[in-house]
Amino acid sequence: MLELKNISFTVSDGKEALGIVNDVSLTVPDGEFMVITGPNGGGKSTLARLIMGIEKPTGGQILFNGTDITNLSITERAKMGIGYAFQQPPRFKGLTVRRLLSLAHGSELPEDQCCSYLTKVGLCSKDYLNREVDASLSGGEVKRIEIATLMARELSLAIYDEPEAGIDLWSFTMLVESFKTMMTGRKESVIIISHQERIMQLADEIVVIADGKIRNRGTKDEIFPKLMGEFDNACNFRGGEN
Repeated sequence: MLELKNISFTVSDGKEALGIVNDVSLTVPDGEFMVITGPNGGGKSTLARLIMGIEKPTGGQILFNGTDITNLSITERAKMGIGYAFQQPPRFKGLTVRRLLSLAHGSELPEDQCCSYLTKVGLCSKDYLNREVDASLSGGEVKRIEIATLMARELSLAIYDEPEAGIDLWSFTMLVESFKTMMTGRKESVIIISHQERIMQLADEIVVIADGKIRNRGTKDEIFPKLMGEFDNACNFRGGEN
């Protein structure tokens, strides 16, 4: 279980302090599929980076399975079973997909197991095993491979920061199917930062963050109807009911 207690993150330009995340308290139970949404610049991605340890909070406490991880490094958190998928996944020239999956798993994976992970994210596995994770892959392909690496790690908590960003409609459809597959018999908790309705419809719980604070939270059935109509054509949150 993940617990955020009064988490804040403030930056300064030398003249004044700007609160990006302001006194956020949140609990993510084991096995929950949580979607965090809200306006651009509202603090969602910053909160995800604070959980992973990419940024350090300026106030508050983060607990994971009862252990205080507030000051632990990214590596220490990863060893505890926390994984993070970036908006723009890194590419690795010279590193094959099969090798990347094995590195994520922590030991050499047999071909059939690598193929299984790739199949779960909608990739024709044998076509990808020996391809390099470089510029020859599309944005959607790289994102689905990154999801496969998180599956290979058998995480306790997986965090996805706007997985739909910068990919085409077909790839997005495959991403949604990948998340549906993850929900089947999952043991890990999942946090997804997203504006997309189709992803929010998969959630056990939706949390709305604006101006660095939790505006609203509840089950999908409670929150999703309130969000309908609050997104413009660019999927940007426009504000609305509390």
